[in-house]
Amino acid sequence: MTAPISVVIAEDDPQIAEIQRRFVEKTSGYQVVGIAHGLDEARDLIDVFRPQLLLLDNQFPTGTGLELLREIRAKNYHTDVILITAAKEVDTLRTAMRSGIFDYILKPVVFERLQSALFHYSAHLNKLSDMESLVQSDVDGLLQPANAEASPLNTGNANAPRLPKGIDGLTLDKIRNVFTGPGIHLNAEQVGQEIGASRTTARRYLEYLVSTDELCAEVSYGSVGRPERKYRNPQ
Repeated sequence: MTAPISVVIAEDDPQIAEIQRRFVEKTSGYQVVGIAHGLDEARDLIDVFRPQLLLLDNQFPTGTGLELLREIRAKNYHTDVILITAAKEVDTLRTAMRSGIFDYILKPVVFERLQSALFHYSAHLNKLSDMESLVQSDVDGLLQPANAEASPLNTGNANAPRLPKGIDGLTLDKIRNVFTGPGIHLNAEQVGQEIGASRTTARRYLEYLVSTDELCAEVSYGSVGRPERKYRNPQ
């Protein structure tokens, strides 16, 4: 049995940290090993647990998450980072990318967006673990996930890496088939009806396809103003 991916959450707001913990623990294959509400506490947890993944806020009373990220890189810790922040400045994103973040999520955190990032991350780890030596298509599949030939969802490729837990290739193909026609915009409930699955199951698969750039998601508002995500082919 594969060990779960270890996660540390560094977020100074206890309520937001608790929401993130619940979101992570709803995603198969992940385990939260620690929660830090300050940078010093985050440093201690990272030193002790050496987590595979850090969910990192940027603004703390004593400094920034980007400063901690630079420290992690300087120490050569094998911890990947998803920055979760309210910072909408392009310079913040640019600095985070230069420091090697895996993903960048804007607050307020939506469960589907975080779950999509986690699915993408576990697929990334699976692909790396399956590699013995590199060819260009492998590199393209890791650094350019939209590349169709190297996509981890290409079930026709015998060398394709394992899908994340809870994601089945046959169900993925059913959902792909729903979006083969032009101009199709459907929500999770509609897709679930098409493939004979629940709304929750359909949403999990749809968000996985969004994470690998096979589908796009857009937020629309109904007559009563309630937002919902609709999915479409990116072409």
